Amino acid sequence: MKTRGGTGSGWGRGWIFSAVTPVVIALVMVPPIASQSIADRVSAVRDGQVRLSFTAREGVCGNGRNINTHHDTDDWESWCEPGPVRVAIGIRGRQIVDVDTYVGGRWRARDNVTDLGMVPAPDAAAYLLSLAQSERGAASREAIFPATLADSAVIWPQLLELAKDRNKPRETRKAAVFWLGQAAGEAATEGLGEIVYDDSGDGEIRESAIFALSQLDDDAGVPILIDIVRQHPDPNLKRNAIFWLGQSGDPRAIALFEELLVRP
Repeated sequence: MKTRGGTGSGWGRGWIFSAVTPVVIALVMVPPIASQSIADRVSAVRDGQVRLSFTAREGVCGNGRNINTHHDTDDWESWCEPGPVRVAIGIRGRQIVDVDTYVGGRWRARDNVTDLGMVPAPDAAAYLLSLAQSERGAASREAIFPATLADSAVIWPQLLELAKDRNKPRETRKAAVFWLGQAAGEAATEGLGEIVYDDSGDGEIRESAIFALSQLDDDAGVPILIDIVRQHPDPNLKRNAIFWLGQSGDPRAIALFEELLVRP
């Protein structure tokens, strides 16, 4: 995982006065920058870097380079800033070539930069997931991570769509599956199970879905992993599910192992 991680409203600031004759004045309204979408502002850049910042969801912090999504404990406190999330989009010939993510810290001054400033977190997440959908190179995969950090953004339906789309690059789908398991909780469990049971699907993607199930909070994926062991026809996926069940230490997993071992 790569983690090198005042707006106006209305038209009031966009009046331009143009003297056509000494006695005739034409008024031309130009929309302010704040009214343009993130996509429009990025697409206007031919070469260089576009920067945007947005509010991080609760529990996310960083020091400009390292990003932490875990909470402090009674014994340990991280040296972490709770945002903002900072995203640098590299562009060459109007093509997006990379997406780097940071939390906290501050931007360094450099040439050929377009800084969009603070943007609404849900808008940023929607734009980044649109990049994951539309791009084909590394930027497609890299755009997913910062979207998962955005405050007040519900992204698991889009992640599930990415994970299931066989036309998307494999690495993009694997990233979507991983973050689906991290971010979606119970709402994503059924979708992950569907990916595992898709017999025509990519084996590596199905293994990633099993891993994502094993990472759900409160062992929410354990029942589906047990079902995979009992019913799935693919022995490799069964073994994969057994491995992750063994890492869980869940009493239901131990009961399954006992059942398998004493089976005649």
